[in-house]
Amino acid sequence: MNIKFVLKQYVKMFVQSVVLPIVYSLHKYKPIEENLVIFADAHNSSMPYSMEYLYNELSKQQYTIETHIQNYATASFFHTVKGMLFFMKRYARAKYVIVCDNYLPVASCNKRSQTKVIQLWHACGAYKKFGRDAMDDVPYYYRGNVLKNIDLVTVSSEYCIPFFSSAMHLPKETFWPIGVSRTDQFFKEEYKERCKEKFYTQYPQAGNKKIILWAPTFRGNAGMPILVGDKEIEKLSRELGDEYYVITKLHPHMEEKFKLSNCSMPTEELLPVADMLITDYSSIIFEFTILHKPIVFFVPDYVEYTSKRGFYLDSSELPGERVMTSSELKNVVIDQFTNYNLEKANKFYDKYMNACDGSATDRIISLLVKEEL
Repeated sequence: MNIKFVLKQYVKMFVQSVVLPIVYSLHKYKPIEENLVIFADAHNSSMPYSMEYLYNELSKQQYTIETHIQNYATASFFHTVKGMLFFMKRYARAKYVIVCDNYLPVASCNKRSQTKVIQLWHACGAYKKFGRDAMDDVPYYYRGNVLKNIDLVTVSSEYCIPFFSSAMHLPKETFWPIGVSRTDQFFKEEYKERCKEKFYTQYPQAGNKKIILWAPTFRGNAGMPILVGDKEIEKLSRELGDEYYVITKLHPHMEEKFKLSNCSMPTEELLPVADMLITDYSSIIFEFTILHKPIVFFVPDYVEYTSKRGFYLDSSELPGERVMTSSELKNVVIDQFTNYNLEKANKFYDKYMNACDGSATDRIISLLVKEEL
């Protein structure tokens, strides 16, 4: 057990249950600022991709927009608490608060009913279990509710609602199948071309090669990340030869520990570049289906992962071949470039992603403008 991580959770519980509610209560009697929209996140030092497109579009509207973005994992305790306290002052006056992940300050108090909290979430579909359905996501000793006060969660299809409701312990009525804002970019040709131009400018050695992106899921927790499959992917890269270019891109929390990513571009910009995605249990598969390109699931720990974490979907639904041993990987990868079952992938998309059509952000903004929440 990571003692530092556990102590941090207890500090979180104390701050959430005692300090932040006091600050909020001191400011909640002031009038709501009807045009105030706050974007808040505790996992990044800059605007998260999941909120960026909505932020850019909403900035064109008649709103006062504030950002409260701070990476609690890397910031000092003093700066973290200072940031939380300032957020609570503004939270008490805000009309809308927009988040895309667990954000402790939002859940720390009994908020005013006039303030609406919109949870964009950072993942589409419903693949591996998460939140209250997964042992790794919420430590058994944690007593807070990081999803309290959420008024609306956007999801990628109606089919996903029961799974999100179970994971987040929120009523089904909280989840609206109006699409996921972050996916809108993948329907815009200029965005995809810009990503490709950026990649080939930075990595000209990849020109005229088949680009394979390996993007494994985040395992463990922020204090104890786990990486599986890196040696096998290194071997695959050597075996495939010069016709292929393999990109390794780890989750940011994993990269801090393992330092294995060989491309500096963010994962979302690499999806339009890649000709194939290799992953394991990452929800990135749902976004990649928008692009209609092959996926291979390399899952050497499938039996163990299934017993410990579990899934919401049947693995037979997955839009690609599942590989459990490194000896099969090369042949499956080569085969899937020509024999990928696109019809199956499209059915998968229709089931889990049918609300993502390039206009999710417009629908979210419409809800705000019309005050339909």
